[in-house]
Amino acid sequence: VVCVGERRREPFSGGFSGAVLAAQTPFLPPFFFMCVLCSPLLQQDELGAMKQILSTEFLNIKKNNVTVTVKNRTVTVTGPRGTLTREFNHLRVELTMVSKRKLRVDTWFADRKSLACVRTCVSHIKNMITGVTDGFMYKMRCVHAHFPINVNIVNNGKTLDVRNFLGEKRLRSIHMREGVTVESSADVKDELIFKGIDVEKVSLSCAQVQQCTSVGKKDIRKFLDGIYVSERTNIVVPDDD
Repeated sequence: VVCVGERRREPFSGGFSGAVLAAQTPFLPPFFFMCVLCSPLLQQDELGAMKQILSTEFLNIKKNNVTVTVKNRTVTVTGPRGTLTREFNHLRVELTMVSKRKLRVDTWFADRKSLACVRTCVSHIKNMITGVTDGFMYKMRCVHAHFPINVNIVNNGKTLDVRNFLGEKRLRSIHMREGVTVESSADVKDELIFKGIDVEKVSLSCAQVQQCTSVGKKDIRKFLDGIYVSERTNIVVPDDD
C-alpha cells in the first residue's frame, strides 16, 4: 500500500496523520485510513520509541510431579523437594495458566526493556521448577599458598566458620540463607558443598563465603588465597524404584 500524504509526529498517534491523508487524498475510502493507523504491530509513543502491542511467552511444564499455581502475579511451585513462591508484582506482565501444564506470560505496549522482562520471568519459573525437583548444588574449594584455611561447619550446616585466613586471628562466621545447607566433601580435600532448592539463595550464600575471604590492601594477582566456586550442578534425584 502506497500512502500519499505528509508524515507528522503527533501525540498518541501511530505515525501518519489521518486528517492530512484525508485532506490530500479525498478519493480514498475511510477503511484505508483505519488500516494505516492500526495495521502495524509497532507504534510510536510521544518520544518516538517503538512499542510492541503484545509479546507472549509460553512455558510447558513437562515434569508430572510439579504443580504450578498463579494468583495475582504470585507463582507457587510445589515439587518433591519442597515449595517455592515468588512475586512478580514489580513487572508489567500477565501470568495465566492456560492449562495445568502450560503457563502463558504476556506484556502489553512494552518497550525494549519491558520485553526483556518476559523471558526473565519465564527463566525464574524454570529455575523454581528445577529447584523443587532436582535441587541446586554448588561446590567451593579452599585455596591457600602458605597459611591453611581452617573451616568449621556448625549449627547443623547453617553456619560456616573460617579461621586462620592469611594467618589472621579473627573469626569469620557466615550464616547460610534459609533453606541452604553446607557440608564438607568426603572425597575431595578442602571442598565445601552447598545444597538448596532456591538457586538465588544457594548462590548468594556462596557469594558471601567468597567475599568474606577477599584479600584487602594486597595484590590479588599474587595473594590468591580464598574460597572460590569450582562447580555448579544439580542434586541427583533418588530413584524410588
